[in-house]
Parts: sequence; C-alpha cells; structure tokens
Amino acid sequence: MTSDVSPAAEPANGVVPRVLLVWDAPNMDMSLGSLLGARPTAAYRPRFDAVGRWLLGLATGDGTDLGAEACVFTNVVPGNTEVIRPWVEALRNVGFAVFAKPKLTEDSDIDAEMLDHIAQRRSEGALRQVVVASGDGRAFREPLEDLVEAGIPVTVIGFREYAGFAQASDILSFLDLEEIDGVFREPLPRVTLDALPAEGAWLPPFRSLSSLLEPRR
Repeated sequence: MTSDVSPAAEPANGVVPRVLLVWDAPNMDMSLGSLLGARPTAAYRPRFDAVGRWLLGLATGDGTDLGAEACVFTNVVPGNTEVIRPWVEALRNVGFAVFAKPKLTEDSDIDAEMLDHIAQRRSEGALRQVVVASGDGRAFREPLEDLVEAGIPVTVIGFREYAGFAQASDILSFLDLEEIDGVFREPLPRVTLDALPAEGAWLPPFRSLSSLLEPRR
C-alpha cells in the first residue's frame, strides 16, 4: 500500500486505514503571530512540504504501512481571495486538501467542520491515528481525548506557548511544530520568561507605541 498526503488516494473497493492530519489554519496563524509579535516573514512561515514528509514518516514508521491524509481548514475573508489563493494552491500542489469557508461573521469559524471530518473518517473505520495542529483546547480537548479512550492515538502539534491543553493532558501526545525537521527556514525567536538566557534578553513589544493613539474599536 502506498502512502499519500491526499484524501483522493482511496481505492474504489474500500477505505484506506490512515493517519489523518487536520490543520487549524486560523488558530495556528494567530499563535504564530503572537509568538513573533508580528506577521511572519517567509523565514518564519511553516513549510508544508516538511509537514507532509513528517506525516508520511508517521504513517510508515514502526513497521506500519498506512495511508496519510493531510487537510488544512481555513477561513476566507470576502475580498481577500487573491491574497490567499497562492497559498491555497501551493498547499494543494504539495498534496494537502483544503477546506475553505467564507468568514462572513465572527462566528464563521471552522471548528465544527474539522471535528465533523474526523468523525467521518472514524465512522468509516479508517482512522488509525489523528494529528491535530491547533492550540484550541476549548474546541478540541474533549473530542480528542474521547478518541484516545476509544483506542485511536492522537498527537497535537503546535507551539508549546499556546497548546497548554495538550501538554496538560495525561493521554494526548504533544509535539512542538518547530521540532519537525525543516518546517522553518530559521529558528523561531522564542525568548520567553520561562526560557531566558543567562545574560538576559530583550522582549520586543507586540505592537507599536503609536497604536495607543489609534481609535479603539
């Protein structure tokens, strides 16, 4: 059986046992922006080809030979399609499926769709392992722990600063995104109060001081 990072790699005569990756793009983007204190430059944007290779290794490691399905879930702000289109096309070209939902209101998030997709694969009897890229414990902690209790291992990938729910869980596995080989071109500038060098370090502001003069929204 050949592993693939596309959900299209499903034979007509049955369902491929698989490792499923569900990537919460709004949450991961927000967490990365908060970590950096600014919009990420190219050096600090995750390389999804590296994530895909890691997922394939997970599907074929330890003598297993499973399929691999990688899905990114994202919102699209109306009028912003030309900005996001190259990113979406690059993901699809790597082998990721993309679920895109218009951001029409503050409540137009994609949590339900991500959980529905996991539930669908589970109902098909296809799930052997689940990987969720998100720090949203409110949406994911209980459903993911239910999967583990049902015998389906779950790994949460994200940033240790913002994925406390996974690190605090006794049954969920956690992997910091930066630990995946090649996922960032340069090391993230992760100076925190919990990991200060002996000589001390500057912690840059999250916003410009002049933003104090901007009207409150």
